Amino acid sequence: MNPWMIGGLVFFGALVIIAVIVIGIVWSAYNNLVKFDEEANNGFADINVACKLRYDLIPNLVAVAKQFMSHERETLEAVIQARNQAQSSLQTAAANPGDSGAVAAFAQAENALAGSMGKIMALAEAYPELKSDTQMVQLQTELSETEDKIARARERFNDQVTRFNVHRKTLPTVLFAGMLGFGTDRDLLEFEDQEQISKAVDVGAMFDS
Repeated sequence: MNPWMIGGLVFFGALVIIAVIVIGIVWSAYNNLVKFDEEANNGFADINVACKLRYDLIPNLVAVAKQFMSHERETLEAVIQARNQAQSSLQTAAANPGDSGAVAAFAQAENALAGSMGKIMALAEAYPELKSDTQMVQLQTELSETEDKIARARERFNDQVTRFNVHRKTLPTVLFAGMLGFGTDRDLLEFEDQEQISKAVDVGAMFDS
C-alpha cells in the first residue's frame, strides 16, 4: 500500500478518534447540565408545594384575627393582598424556575408578605384573647411547621442551583454550555434580609408569651 495512503488513513483515523472523544465530552457535559438543571426545577417544585400550604393557611389566620382585631382592618387586608401577590408570583416562577426575573419577583413578593405578617405580630401583642385562642394557636403551629418546610426546600433548591452553576462554569463544560442552551447561571432564591424575614414569618412568636 502506498505510504501516502497509509499516512492518510492514519490521519483520518486520528481525526475520527478525536471527533469521538469531543462528541463524548460534549454529550456528557450536556447530560449533566440537563440533570442538574432538572434537579433544580424539582427543587423549586418543593418550594411551590410548601408555599401553597402557607398561602392556604394565611386567610384562616386573618379570619380568626379579624374577630379580635376588627379595628386593624387595613393591616389585615394588606396581609391578604400581599399573600395574593406572593401566590401569583409563585405561580409565574413555578412555571419557569430558571427565569431569573420570575424568581426575583417571587422573592420580592415574599419579602412584602413577611413584612405584612410582621405587622400582625406586633399588633397581636395588644390582644391577649387572640394569643390564647385555640384556633389561632393551632394555625400558628401549622404555619411554623410550614415555614420550616419552606426553609428546608429553599436551602435544597439553592444547593441544586449552585451545583448547576459550578458545573456550567467548570472545564470543559464551560466551552460548550452556551452552544448547548445553558449560557447563563441560574439565580439563587434569596431574600433581602433573611434574618429579619425569618423572624417576621415566625407567627409562633406571637404566642410565646
